[in-house]
Amino acid sequence: MSRRAALAGAMLAGAALALPRVARAQWPERPLRFVVAFPPGASTDVLMRAVAAVLAERLGRACVVENRPGAGGNLATQHVMAAAPDGYGLLVHSTAFVVNPGLFRNAGYDPVRDFAPVAMLADTPNVLFVNRDVPARTLTDLLALMRARPGMAYASSGTGTTPHLGAELLFRRLAGVEATHVAFGPAQAVTAVVAGQAPIGSTSLPPALPLITEGAVRGIALAGARRDPRLPDLPTVAEQGFAGFEASTWFAVLAPARTPPAIADRLHDEIEAALATPALRERLAAMAFSATPRPRATMVAQIAAEATKWAEVVRLSGAVAE
Repeated sequence: MSRRAALAGAMLAGAALALPRVARAQWPERPLRFVVAFPPGASTDVLMRAVAAVLAERLGRACVVENRPGAGGNLATQHVMAAAPDGYGLLVHSTAFVVNPGLFRNAGYDPVRDFAPVAMLADTPNVLFVNRDVPARTLTDLLALMRARPGMAYASSGTGTTPHLGAELLFRRLAGVEATHVAFGPAQAVTAVVAGQAPIGSTSLPPALPLITEGAVRGIALAGARRDPRLPDLPTVAEQGFAGFEASTWFAVLAPARTPPAIADRLHDEIEAALATPALRERLAAMAFSATPRPRATMVAQIAAEATKWAEVVRLSGAVAE
């Protein structure tokens, strides 16, 4: 009896181990829906659409990109959180995913408890830039000008975004200068600076890169950990006197909690393979995105750590959701 029981146990264990492989082989059986937390044309949207085209070819299934903007991304987040955890309804979000729970009185979700990270798509540094008529070419110049003209306006990608919070941390807390925040969308913020509606801009790099390159606005500092190869002569905030400063924007795909790990792993592998294709990497690089593959377990730790980090920055800045 003991031998038969042992054999039966071994067979059951083998069957259990085979289940994830079967799930990976059969999934997906219908189109995937990627719900983007921001409107068409936003960096998150542009990035996901580029990835979705390659991913659909790999999976042999349509990858539908659906925009569901509102409440800083919370509407899309809550929508996907309530979806069936089967891998067919997925959230595409930015760093705002970990910022919003500290920014809103009730964001409606917990970034660690309610979601399973699937894949990191890319990241990009934030950037400070100015209208061409502003007499500042370095961060030191700009801060001196802001001290002389208290309350200078700066346009950001929106309240609670890392371009906003990073600028608040730099201007008010670290440099001790007064500034007036004006919330726009990413592209609208750049346009506002070009038009002189606001003398200073703080956005992620993609919407600002072409206008910095063309000279329509003047780059002042990158807020990433290192210089960007597309703007090799533009120093970082850290290089200009604020050691350790970093405020970047990342973009990720997330699934509802309780999504089977086998499905999340399959999708993670397929997205990373798509991001590794030379044509897509070249396309993303031209738009100032850097593919940033990492294990799902690393994403779990990163999301937990950054939720804590940005909650403290929100508290220090005094920012509130509008």
